[in-house]
Amino acid sequence: MWTVAGRSAEAAREIAAEYADEALLNHSVRSYAFGARYAAERGLAYDEELFYVASLLHDLGLTAPFDSHTLPFEEAGGHVARVLTAGLGWAPARRARAEEVIVLHMREDVTAEEDVESHLLQVGTSADVSGLRVEEFDGSFRAELLRAYPRADFGPSFLALFEDQAARKPHCSAAGLVANGIAGRIAKNPLG
Repeated sequence: MWTVAGRSAEAAREIAAEYADEALLNHSVRSYAFGARYAAERGLAYDEELFYVASLLHDLGLTAPFDSHTLPFEEAGGHVARVLTAGLGWAPARRARAEEVIVLHMREDVTAEEDVESHLLQVGTSADVSGLRVEEFDGSFRAELLRAYPRADFGPSFLALFEDQAARKPHCSAAGLVANGIAGRIAKNPLG
């Protein structure tokens, strides 16, 4: 239900599972699920494979092997997506789209009309990280998703990753979110 079939999806899942801990991996799957559900409820057409691959890889720039000392985590994660999808034989333009979706998911001003996959990833990650618009999703959907992909210690561990990024890269998007109170929003997330 919350996975996509195909070689590219399987490769993204395998790489995410290898490098992300359980909390971060489950967040990535939940982000996809929230975004896909949002699209379904609004009749939004999107590239399912592209969205799934971007969702599974979007936070790998927060992990030690892919953390860049100069790039924001979303840009580092975008590069991971480019490399993986090149190995999968994706055309250069499609590889660039995977990177773009990951980079743009940190911007709240990207509409579905402008870029549906980036918008869906932003909606999905915001719901899962801070509970933004989470009440728009049916309670049984949320409960089933959390049973399948538990949060574990996601909130505190994710906040620690963001605070680390902010301290080392004071001009990155994570630093802006830390300065604007993401800690409080994470703590108040109704998902736990």
